[in-house]
Amino acid sequence: MTWLVTGGAGYIGAHVVEAFLAEDLPVVVVDDLSSGHRSFVPEGVPLVEASILDRDVLVRTMREHEVSGVVHVAGFKYAGVSVERPLHTYDQNVTGTIRVLEAMVETGVDRVVFSSSAATFGTPEEDLVTEQSPTRPESPYGESKLIGEWLLRDQERAAGLRHTSLRYFNVVGSGGDRIYDSSPHNLFPLVLEALLQERTPRINGDDYPTPDGTCVRDYVHVADLAISHVAAARALAEGRTLERVYNLGSGTGLSVREIMDAFARGTGIDFEPEIHERRPGDPARIVASGDLAARDLDWQMRHSVDDMVASAWSARRAHA
Repeated sequence: MTWLVTGGAGYIGAHVVEAFLAEDLPVVVVDDLSSGHRSFVPEGVPLVEASILDRDVLVRTMREHEVSGVVHVAGFKYAGVSVERPLHTYDQNVTGTIRVLEAMVETGVDRVVFSSSAATFGTPEEDLVTEQSPTRPESPYGESKLIGEWLLRDQERAAGLRHTSLRYFNVVGSGGDRIYDSSPHNLFPLVLEALLQERTPRINGDDYPTPDGTCVRDYVHVADLAISHVAAARALAEGRTLERVYNLGSGTGLSVREIMDAFARGTGIDFEPEIHERRPGDPARIVASGDLAARDLDWQMRHSVDDMVASAWSARRAHA
């Protein structure tokens, strides 16, 4: 029973691959390496270097490897950049998802775990976001992920697709030194790069209505996230009923100042972050409940903020 992991050479996808292997579940990876790394794919795991827009390659891969399910992680994941590149974002995230679903229909594969995003919520009004919170995406990226969820829902109605979508919040840390977050836009790698280059990390705004004035976000460890993908895949394979969407959130959240303090502790570099102006559109707080995922998908916060920082720092220095 082989699972296809699209985007399995990327930061999150590679951790998903490792989580499947830890449970002795075989996988095959399709990744165009536009943001992934060949070295992130473990030895012995087949890597098909191709775009998910290539339906024929997807069909051939599913047949050759006798794929029984898909974990669809591949996509263009930069919300801010998506505003400047909406057509590219929709092509990769919407058309790409359609191609994956078409290939699944052609090969008779009927189960999929979809990588969605907290960006589907936009700026929530609630202190604690749940799966029932309104979805009001504010970027082409967030819109494309919501459309992906709709595609799965509609394919369920049309063809009996078994599926669930996992909405990520701020995914950080590393499960080992072989894989690290190489995104040029996420907070953790931005802080790490600044410290490695002996620059001072920055905080954008310290006058928000939060306990310490900095934005509060939901940070979850990537290895914890990966475990829940395996749990979702197993549930679908066993025919268990899952919710259409799950939030993978901490329920509490951490402020940017708390993250900076954790970096000072974890790296041993004593610094005082520079304070800059707020970025337009940054909400004061986004924190989600993970109760449903804890009930159904073995979702747990197994790592502290210090674990998150220490693992990220170790992995990034291993590739310095």
